[in-house]
Amino acid sequence: MMPFLKIRIKNSFHPVKTVLTFCLQTCLFIHVMVGQKKDSTLFPNTVTGKIARFGNFKSAFVTPRNVDIWLPDDYTSKKKYSVLYMQDGQMLFDSATTWNKQEWGIDETIFKLKKENKIRDLIVVAIWNGGSLRYSEYIPEKPFLDLNSEKKERVIVAGKKNGTKELKEGKPISDRYLKFLVSELKPFVDKTFSTRTDQKHTFIAGSSKGGLISMYAICEYPGVFGGAACLSTDWPVVYTNENNPMPNALLAYLSKKAPNPKTHKLYFDFGTKTLDSLYEIHQLKADSILYSKGYQHQNYKHGKFEGEKHWENAWRKRFEIPLLFLLGKD
Repeated sequence: MMPFLKIRIKNSFHPVKTVLTFCLQTCLFIHVMVGQKKDSTLFPNTVTGKIARFGNFKSAFVTPRNVDIWLPDDYTSKKKYSVLYMQDGQMLFDSATTWNKQEWGIDETIFKLKKENKIRDLIVVAIWNGGSLRYSEYIPEKPFLDLNSEKKERVIVAGKKNGTKELKEGKPISDRYLKFLVSELKPFVDKTFSTRTDQKHTFIAGSSKGGLISMYAICEYPGVFGGAACLSTDWPVVYTNENNPMPNALLAYLSKKAPNPKTHKLYFDFGTKTLDSLYEIHQLKADSILYSKGYQHQNYKHGKFEGEKHWENAWRKRFEIPLLFLLGKD
């Protein structure tokens, strides 16, 4: 069964005529959800563009979740659009609906850069995280499994001690999460919307552990994703650098699996306050690894942002940098 779809544009629901036009463009049946107060409360308002929500999106690999797809105001099936897949989809558009009253301001940033004719046409697929499963879904699975039993236990204990969510199965389940993205969600998006389906026009992005899973995604599926933006990448995973084997495991994985620099672009960054203060030592090692693999300024960009914290307000301020890097017009 097709997931439920609800559309909102510029702080109001579509007029019926516009819904019908949109329906014809995308070959969708519109299901209007009634009486779901919680979902309605969390529906983001956008300053520009429109959101198509596929609620309770079913998967054979992960728990159901909302998928919000942002379309520009002039979206038309007569054009083809690049696609940016983003983690933590509930945090991207409307601070009134987020837990910390912050947002990435994705729609405003894209609108600004489009108005300046600096980026390609694109849509954004905002994938809600799995709530209590976020920790399990976003930690790269293979690097964790490469650890010996003692080191795995050390990571699990440190995670509990430092307040992270428990690994529900005693290990990450990020391989299943990526299968959901690649074998279920992407085919649905490409069938439903007017997209450029090839690797060159498909990108993935996130912050913190969302940055980790974005890095993992492009390494595991280099034939699917052509670029990844990893903001405030959470190399430590468990909020400490002390006696922590995870950063080295992740960096060893990156050294083995970094995608071909001739056909891919990578972006990493970090701030210097709060959790971001833990990241520089690891990011410098990642930089060295990628340079040794042949990455240069045209296909690799990294940044250090003095005084910036680990939160959406910081990512909002600098998101246009990776957006221009990955999707800028040639």
